[in-house]
Amino acid sequence: MGKYKFETLSISFPSEYVINVQLNRAAKLNAFNTALWRDMKECFTVIKDDSNVRAVILSAAGKHFTAGIDLNDFPRVEGYDGARTAHRLRAIIRSMQESINVVETCDKPVIAVVHGACLGAGIDLITACDVRYCSRDASFSVKEVDISIAADLGTLQRLPKVTGNDSAVRELCLTGRRQVYHEAASIGLINRVLDNKEAAMAEADKTAILIASKSPVATTGTKHLLNYSRDHSVAEGLSYTLAWSQAMTNTQ
Repeated sequence: MGKYKFETLSISFPSEYVINVQLNRAAKLNAFNTALWRDMKECFTVIKDDSNVRAVILSAAGKHFTAGIDLNDFPRVEGYDGARTAHRLRAIIRSMQESINVVETCDKPVIAVVHGACLGAGIDLITACDVRYCSRDASFSVKEVDISIAADLGTLQRLPKVTGNDSAVRELCLTGRRQVYHEAASIGLINRVLDNKEAAMAEADKTAILIASKSPVATTGTKHLLNYSRDHSVAEGLSYTLAWSQAMTNTQ
């Protein structure tokens, strides 16, 4: 457990080969501050190389999944030189993007369990996960438009591919309106709805145990190839899969 000590994350192992990464800033509605961005990147980097982890559950403490970015903690970018100011802001946003991307590029399948509000950066985060469950009190909103910015951490890139519903995605991202659990399920953002958080966590654990029972070579390969094929043509995906299989099928 020594390598899994973080300021803003609570780590547990509910089952063999299964890790639960819990956002743990409940007093701040699990809003993303500098420490949480850092901890997410460090935690999933460790998980990627941990042979004792085969599946990940991503959950949150408290009443809500996350309120998004903690605007009170957002780094101030000041200066009279517009180009240098833009360069500093670019570095900040890129670092935040990396803290989301590390979930998607982690070799281990990640199951998000959403309860309460999931706002802004929360949508960026769950669309980087492999599987998404929620409880009946869950709601979702792409809130960036309400603070006069375009979502810039992955929602605009991943949400259309997750749902396959361009019109619904554009409506949600352009209006910032709240989407309740059954609507999120109907467009494919959520694939399983449970009565409450406890039931959702139990279901996620069952799924994680099932995934963990499979060959890690197979699950890692499946996740990697699904991600590659999502962003390439069928022909390119098949060609890449052919090369992958040549290298990775010599396993027990």
